[in-house]
Amino acid sequence: MNFRNIHGTVVAAWLAGACLASAQQPAPPAGHAGAHEGMGLKKELIEGITPADFLRFSSKPKTVQITAIAAFTPDNYGMNFNGQSHGRATYVVPVGWTVEVTFINPSPVPHSAVIVEREQVKKLQVGEPAFKGAASASATVGISGNKSAFSFVADEAGDYALACGFPSHALAGHWVAFEVSAEAKTPTLKAGDAKPVEASPAR
Repeated sequence: MNFRNIHGTVVAAWLAGACLASAQQPAPPAGHAGAHEGMGLKKELIEGITPADFLRFSSKPKTVQITAIAAFTPDNYGMNFNGQSHGRATYVVPVGWTVEVTFINPSPVPHSAVIVEREQVKKLQVGEPAFKGAASASATVGISGNKSAFSFVADEAGDYALACGFPSHALAGHWVAFEVSAEAKTPTLKAGDAKPVEASPAR
């Protein structure tokens, strides 16, 4: 499959998942109504980024790159990663791989990104990162109108979450599933009910 076909498949799958995610909108947490409606977004931070960039092979062996954008769409009042929330997207990474994450928050509302044990999303404050280094800068305080990069080795299989570490955000649905698999041979991304697609080729 060539790059154009892969890119088209990724875009179609992601859009299908985003439509599903926006079908039901929960009530916004206190103080968040209208806060992510596109006002004050630094759109230049995400200019040129497409769904093919959400999961991409690195030129380095057994390394995958994730681009996670907070408030990418108005879904869930902006508390989403790349338009997905409430675990409706699933990243799968083979155990032992290195994960390089670029977290971008173009919104004036603080957000962050941290890999945590899946059950942590049910808490008001998510716990420490599940892997060494698996969190954006100032995870509990968040950043706004900025970006942060981090990397970690997914060295233990299990069910995790890519969640916002700002208090109450993960509890309000600002998280997607992150699975480290001993069986998987290649990284994949599944959006909603769409079939999983493999990481896009390295740039």
